Amino acid sequence: MSAGSIPLSRPYRAPGELDSLEQVLQSEHSHGDGRFTAAASERLREITGAADVLLTTSGTHALEMSTRLIGAAPGDEIIMPSFTFPSAANAIVLAGATPVFVDIDEATGNLDPGRVQEAIGPRTKAISVMHYGGVPADVTALECIARDAGILLLEDNAHGLGVEGPGVRLGSVGVTAAQSFHDTKNIHCGEGGALLINDPTMVLSAEIMREKGTNRSQFLRGQVDKYSWAQIGSSYLLSELNAAVLDCQLAEFDTIQRLRHRIWDRYAAELADWADREGVALMDPPGGLHAAHLFFMLLPSHEAQRALLDHLHRSGVGAAFHYVPLHTSAAGMLYGRAAGSLDRSERFSERLVRLPLWPSMSDDDVDRVISAVDRFHVRTLVGTTSATR
Repeated sequence: MSAGSIPLSRPYRAPGELDSLEQVLQSEHSHGDGRFTAAASERLREITGAADVLLTTSGTHALEMSTRLIGAAPGDEIIMPSFTFPSAANAIVLAGATPVFVDIDEATGNLDPGRVQEAIGPRTKAISVMHYGGVPADVTALECIARDAGILLLEDNAHGLGVEGPGVRLGSVGVTAAQSFHDTKNIHCGEGGALLINDPTMVLSAEIMREKGTNRSQFLRGQVDKYSWAQIGSSYLLSELNAAVLDCQLAEFDTIQRLRHRIWDRYAAELADWADREGVALMDPPGGLHAAHLFFMLLPSHEAQRALLDHLHRSGVGAAFHYVPLHTSAAGMLYGRAAGSLDRSERFSERLVRLPLWPSMSDDDVDRVISAVDRFHVRTLVGTTSATR
């Protein structure tokens, strides 16, 4: 893209970050579980309603902890969407279990409960649910399926921090929920994550797992007179430097969300006529619930998707598609298996276009994106190589 282009995402700078980092650097405590970790964890509890929060080095590591906490092992299967990021599948495979890919609801990109029901078998250990774009999956149906089958529900809430509506509060759906604070997320600390624990029987084991398999957390609370290796674990503890940035970001959560929703609302309103005219489906969250994490459009065809992306890039707009369905990937075919048809996941991936969305976008930036989209004509694609004026 040319100079002055509008990127797909840009990390937000929260007030006080440099001061908080300086406080950590001037202290004698830059590893994890210091005062900024405690402060950020408390803010997360308030936002999500989670009883227990453990900050981690990434959302990926939180997912890995989730599968190990439920005792996933060789011979087990965990059902998950094919249209998602590889971290959720990696977490299953690293535990020795098998990811079972199922299809999505093509309107939202979320798991289709009917396909989940069909995929359950004697080896099914859990369902891993992701809320694409921060739009809640059909939580009621998935909880019912899990309960009736006697299996667990794990939540990948990387996109949905703070989303709450009638009967649903994301982060409290599964026995555990993973959050991501990668710098592409609404709230970030460069790289980071959190494990939200909604089953109190898992808390102690999670603490030990996060601290290299030792009971160091109990030692620091004065519950044991020395700490030692207690179980298998790893170094999942977020540093205090990252926690300091995260705490400042979380303090700005309402402001960040307001800014992001302002942009999302403009896209939804000002592109509606264009979408109707050109046969494009705009993101339309059921009940209006979403995190304003992204704004997507579904083009009529893969050809139209590629043409629009090319047009927007030439116009200086950093639009993008998203995931390649996992069941079509080399690793997905090697380590997982597909349950039934996954045609909708493939069509969704081949038609989806995401528009730039970050809190500090100016009105002029948003105007430029909308104008560039409006200049694209899907219906001129038939028999041509260009869809622009």
